[in-house]
Amino acid sequence: MRKNLRVIIPVAGIGSRLRPHTHTVPKPLIPVAGKPVLGHVIDPILELEPEEFTFVIGHMGDQIADYVRDKYNVKSSFVEQTDLLGLGYAVYLALRDSDNTPVLIALGDTIARTNFSEFISGGGNIIALSEVENPDRFGVALVEGDKITAFEEKQENAISNLALIGLYYFEEPEMLKKQLEKLIRSGKKTSGEIQLTDALEFMIRDGVKFRPFLVNGWYDCGERVSMLETNRSLLSESSEVADYPGSVIIPPVYISPSAIIEESVIGPFVSISDNAKIHRSVIRDSIICDGAAVEFCLLDSSLIGEQAVVRGTYCRLNVGDSSEFGYI
Repeated sequence: MRKNLRVIIPVAGIGSRLRPHTHTVPKPLIPVAGKPVLGHVIDPILELEPEEFTFVIGHMGDQIADYVRDKYNVKSSFVEQTDLLGLGYAVYLALRDSDNTPVLIALGDTIARTNFSEFISGGGNIIALSEVENPDRFGVALVEGDKITAFEEKQENAISNLALIGLYYFEEPEMLKKQLEKLIRSGKKTSGEIQLTDALEFMIRDGVKFRPFLVNGWYDCGERVSMLETNRSLLSESSEVADYPGSVIIPPVYISPSAIIEESVIGPFVSISDNAKIHRSVIRDSIICDGAAVEFCLLDSSLIGEQAVVRGTYCRLNVGDSSEFGYI
């Protein structure tokens, strides 16, 4: 454990790529493998016994605050981001009134499967990276030996295939705060936003040293397809299956104890949340959110939103596309 460790989790985004679901639920609270994405982000960090969590909230931030206060007995503060100017701006808001104590930054829509104690154990400035096939979609880092020599925000001809996965540690974050202040004052933006990656690159140019930390298991929950992929991966780690008379359950699945399953075939790779009701349906590779009802349907690769009601005649449906249902 690092003394006085503070954790910053930016969760202010509107989640436009997950509409229509994010019209009523903030992206970090959409469930995968039995609990909200944000729960998967927070839970492994708790082993570090941080002094405080700071959440940068915006879109339906009251739901984020209610979830954290209800589920976690940890000291938490909430900073509102009214101007969605990018990750760099969000981090600046969280750092603005803080002292120079250690900070761990973890994105609220990215799940990292790693040893967090090992991640921060070396001290200094540490950036989590993972090798990707499409580096043009990410901020990337150039690594030489045991240090990072350059950062670059999304570019067509990326300098590296090592992507920044949204996990950062700063033993003394004062320099980061100063560089973010400079970015904001200068008005410099990349792709229309104040980028954290730009601040990191300027820190390197000023002689600040960064160490890489390679992570193999990490999951992006920023859009429907990647969220379903995350659901599959996390469910594969569990094999618990309850008995539902009259139904067939094909693991791996997660079914909330409060869900009702009647005369259905569920699985594999299905997550069914609290108070959902499934009746005479076949569902695989899907996420069914809180309070949803599915009747007489065949669902595959679907994300059914909170309180949604879907009825059909054994056709293939996808509530992730609001044009098909008029559902918001």
